[in-house]
Amino acid sequence: MPFLKTKDGTDIFYKDWGKGQPIVFHHGWPLSADDWDAQMLFFLQQGYRVIAHDRRGHGRSTQTSEGNDMDTYAADVAELTAALDLKDAIHLGHSTGGGEAARYVARSDKGRVAKAILVSAVPPIMVKSEKNPGGLPIELFDDLRRQLAANRAQFYREVPMQFYGFNRPGAKTIEGVVGNWWRQGMIGSAHAQYECIKAFSETDFTADLEAITVPTLVMHGDDDQIVPFADAGLLSAKIVKGAKLKVYPGYPHGMLTIHADVLNPDLLEFIRS
Repeated sequence: MPFLKTKDGTDIFYKDWGKGQPIVFHHGWPLSADDWDAQMLFFLQQGYRVIAHDRRGHGRSTQTSEGNDMDTYAADVAELTAALDLKDAIHLGHSTGGGEAARYVARSDKGRVAKAILVSAVPPIMVKSEKNPGGLPIELFDDLRRQLAANRAQFYREVPMQFYGFNRPGAKTIEGVVGNWWRQGMIGSAHAQYECIKAFSETDFTADLEAITVPTLVMHGDDDQIVPFADAGLLSAKIVKGAKLKVYPGYPHGMLTIHADVLNPDLLEFIRS
């Protein structure tokens, strides 16, 4: 399996399939590159080179004690893209990965990035404050940390219900999807995932969004129970210059998995445009 060893000695696992224009996928918390199966297979068949990594502390990458923050996550991506010499890449980030992608794209070297796509992404900032009155209270994120520390295995059985909207009236739970979410989460480091809650909830990405100059697509479901649309996708699309916003009525946070048949063609249309 391919790994990149970063400057601080962290091994970053990654997948790199196919040839053509590269698409780099940035996964959500507390998952791994495996969360992109439906997109990687689809775009591989469309003639693209598809690359996805396990963020440090997640999946098969090193279970790091240090560097579980957005600056380091983005720096790891920069090292990976430089090592693979990626040019004119499309960077596609979901949830926490949307924050990682935004920070990387904002700081990337000229010629490295062609387009950016933020799906159900955490920017501009999740936590509630005087500057962000529409955000979620810090107590909610404290409770996530409490549940993770108390019984991570059980907690990771419960999160997918909201993540995929399986808790909505009439929704049918897809057991394989829930089990795969649990599997990915449990492979990673409890410590790194605990620290990542602060990274995804308290990092302010406003300056990153303002610095993005490449064509950008923002996609969000309006029934997202994890990263509410009004304080995330809607605001991000207003901040990024010229960004295109696409809203999916009734779709949940994990729409890329359970509605890949709808989102993949939309992604392809933007990438080809």
